[in-house]
Amino acid sequence: MSSEKMLTRIGGLLRQAESTDNPHEADAFLAAAQRLATAASVDLAVARAHTAGRERRATPVQRLIAIGEAGRKGLRTYAQLFLAIAAANDVQCDITTTSTVIYAYGFASDIDVCEALYSSLLVQMVRASDAYLRSGTYKEETTVRTVVETRGGRRVRTRVRRPVAAVTARLNFQSAFAARIGRRLAEAKQDAEQEAAAAAPGTALVLRDKQIELRDFYRSTSEARGSWRGPGVGVGHSSDARRAGDRAGRQARLGTAPELPTPARRLPR
Repeated sequence: MSSEKMLTRIGGLLRQAESTDNPHEADAFLAAAQRLATAASVDLAVARAHTAGRERRATPVQRLIAIGEAGRKGLRTYAQLFLAIAAANDVQCDITTTSTVIYAYGFASDIDVCEALYSSLLVQMVRASDAYLRSGTYKEETTVRTVVETRGGRRVRTRVRRPVAAVTARLNFQSAFAARIGRRLAEAKQDAEQEAAAAAPGTALVLRDKQIELRDFYRSTSEARGSWRGPGVGVGHSSDARRAGDRAGRQARLGTAPELPTPARRLPR
């Protein structure tokens, strides 16, 4: 018998000894566990810890993810990036109306992956958008804006063309970056699940059970009302910035950078 099976068997006998109310049964189970442990030179405490570890089942949790302080520009695109990562890692999310905090629901290991990816990709997104703005190519593009003027005591709305503002270019760049990251991660997840299903036929059922457990946990825990309006509310359009953001998203590293050991909790300055 392998050491793994031996530890499991001894631990099972110990659990039976500890759970019964009959002292004679308890003595019998304990004696059997001790005989096996002596024969295999296994410490009873080691066997007990092994069994406890195997029986400790992971369950979904809720975790708060701080996106940034209220009023800081770019919060919506930062939140969009985290939501894109979460969607590809079996994590459901609620978000405050100010986009300052995300409530993540999922298994702890999945949320850990999301936070690690977010801390790396957030820095990459901000650096790439800063470099794009320094290039100044967005200034060659114009966008249509609605201007309200008062003429003869009446408010008149007219549509005029204006150069794309830096803030508009940044938000369009970052939104396109986040969207591309979401698609890349979704594709990677699909490929990984197909490979796992081919290697282990029961994988699909396990994943389905996991989804059901997470869905039930979310429904019983979430207090969200309404829906998030997304990153594009009140933002002008810049085709050049969106194309540049998409390219940067294609080139981004989908992993944690060595210089970023912990999840980001504040917006980069």
